[in-house]
Amino acid sequence: MSTQAATKSVIVTEAELVQRARDMVPKLIERAEWAELDAKVPDETIREMTDAGFFRVLQPRSHGGFEMSPRTFYAVQMTLAEGCMSTAWVYGVLGVHPWQLALFDPKAQSDVWGKDADTLVASTYMPVAKVTPEAGGFRISGRWSFSSGCEHASWIFLGGMVPPQAEGGAPEYRTFLLPRKDYEIVRNWNTFGLKGTGSHDIVVADVFVPEYRTHRTRDDSPAARPGAGLNSGPLYRLPFAQVFTRAVSTSCIGGLQGALNAFRRTAASQVSRNFLGATANDPTAQLVAAEAASAVDQLKTTLFRNFEAMMDAAEAGEQATVDDRLLYRFQSSQAPEICAHHVSRLLKSCGGSGIYSGHPVLRYFLDIHAGRAHVANYADPVGRNYGGFLCGLENKDMTV
Repeated sequence: MSTQAATKSVIVTEAELVQRARDMVPKLIERAEWAELDAKVPDETIREMTDAGFFRVLQPRSHGGFEMSPRTFYAVQMTLAEGCMSTAWVYGVLGVHPWQLALFDPKAQSDVWGKDADTLVASTYMPVAKVTPEAGGFRISGRWSFSSGCEHASWIFLGGMVPPQAEGGAPEYRTFLLPRKDYEIVRNWNTFGLKGTGSHDIVVADVFVPEYRTHRTRDDSPAARPGAGLNSGPLYRLPFAQVFTRAVSTSCIGGLQGALNAFRRTAASQVSRNFLGATANDPTAQLVAAEAASAVDQLKTTLFRNFEAMMDAAEAGEQATVDDRLLYRFQSSQAPEICAHHVSRLLKSCGGSGIYSGHPVLRYFLDIHAGRAHVANYADPVGRNYGGFLCGLENKDMTV
């Protein structure tokens, strides 16, 4: 462990980290428009999150991290989302990568964290790389989209399919780790929601990636996780799909809470010019607010329960049952859809004022609906596979 890593690896509690995130919420609300206009979370915000230790929650102790439960990571993310969902989304993506990097060959971990344990890694996992095997590694090229927070990172994870070694074999999905000098960022992020995530395109032109900087991402076996010898804690025995998919669905839960907070602030003072009554006195608005609050509570409870069960199993040297893991995966994909339903009802209850671009609920509405578009949040195929399994068919998703 480097000296810097050792000094940063201090004891901190979940309550302390969540409070630090809570203290940032007013600033994030103020900076949300700035982030949208720049298509980038402000550098100042990234520095503050780094100083608060947020990016070290899932980082291994071997490199100065806190190596805490995913429960803590997602509690921080949901709190940040109450202020700015773009910031929380970027935190989810950049902050989950230390967990995956801990699975890589220790040499790759040293490449990234050896000089600076605060180094951030971006990603785009689309399997679009053109991959050519070469002695000692692979040569790759391609163009990837949706790399959230890429301008804040010095390294990147890129998805690609490695050709089969034997004729008639299946290609293998891998994550390739590249330094900033090996890829170009094409600033083209222009969307209706999550504008501040800066999820620009990434271009790679014929770059060599050594074998040790690759990860067999859809294989949770010990052989596919060479970092396990260095990072042997139960955190790094969780399935990739369970940890990663929550990184791109959980900000919606915090976003719904943020929308409810904004709705509550305006409900008493907002008076309809047509009905001459305050929103707070509207029976429908009252029910909508209650249902949104209940949904947030249910989604958080489910999230925390699922990770507590998976961590308990990992600490016992086991995994949760396939039945449970399929359920957990489906519940993760459902979260943005549930949040979108409730935030839509909140915005509708704001009446005509809700259509103005400056209305405080509107940004959450747009961001949550944009978050639904991530492929990991497309619940239908996940639900069909789970339902088929419940009906006696074979599980077709080996990543859970």
